[in-house]
Amino acid sequence: MRTLVIDTATAACSIALIEGEAVMASAHEVVGRGHAERLLPIIAALPEGGRADAILVDCGPGSFTGVRVGLAAARALALGWGVPVSGYSSLALLAAMGARTMPSLDRIAAVLEGGHGEVFMQSFRLSPLAPLDAVESLAPEVAAARIGGMAAVGSGAARLLAVAPGLAANDLLPEAAAAPLLPPALRALAPSPLYGRAPDAKLPA
Repeated sequence: MRTLVIDTATAACSIALIEGEAVMASAHEVVGRGHAERLLPIIAALPEGGRADAILVDCGPGSFTGVRVGLAAARALALGWGVPVSGYSSLALLAAMGARTMPSLDRIAAVLEGGHGEVFMQSFRLSPLAPLDAVESLAPEVAAARIGGMAAVGSGAARLLAVAPGLAANDLLPEAAAAPLLPPALRALAPSPLYGRAPDAKLPA
């Protein structure tokens, strides 16, 4: 079973081609913006143009535009190839990556830049990997207070360190090649956006 993994929910444009649980090829570029321009050329450079039996995509939370770019590409390729597509949470992948780099921990907080001066945060148990709460968009000082004795992992770590300098934190972005670290239940989401908070635009009363 060959799976193409697409991750554009953050500042990184990250892809991987996975055979079973083994990574055949991958690319990870921190592009900030411009995911739409970079994604398809990166996929085309994979063996056999990235052709796979299934597609796995990061549904967010993260960048509004990045999430939508990844989902649109995943759905289009799945339709063209006639293969299934499923999703995962960027925060779950960060937690899995944190468990790999800090194996002595039993819990971890995954934290991403959320815009408007806030961070997206979700706590996870690491063995087995499972969420302990729901995704929230929080001010950094509130997030730091809630973490307690947990370590933080993700691109929002710097914001937490600014208000809680003694916090154990690791600044990471999700990497598509780390997708095999996710248990099956956490890579079986519907391919729909997880924005992490209500839209900024309000309908007129």
